[in-house]
Amino acid sequence: MLGSITPEDSRSDMSSNEQPQGRPATYLSSIEKKYGQPIAYWLRLAEGLKTMKQMEMLAWFKTEHGLGHGHANAIMAYLPARK
Repeated sequence: MLGSITPEDSRSDMSSNEQPQGRPATYLSSIEKKYGQPIAYWLRLAEGLKTMKQMEMLAWFKTEHGLGHGHANAIMAYLPARK
């Protein structure tokens, strides 16, 4: 399920008005640089975890993908803003 998402699938997922702006954009761009995947990739993964509680999602990102706590939390915090 989640393993089938590739970076190519998510590169053009976000329209220009969906792109993060301001300070969060800077933080999210650091996630892209550090982990080598576009933000759309991480958001698509997070959307697939909606049935999990927040702490479960954080733990999943940290253990399955090696994200730091702050980076995982930033991705999750951005999800509701996209709706």
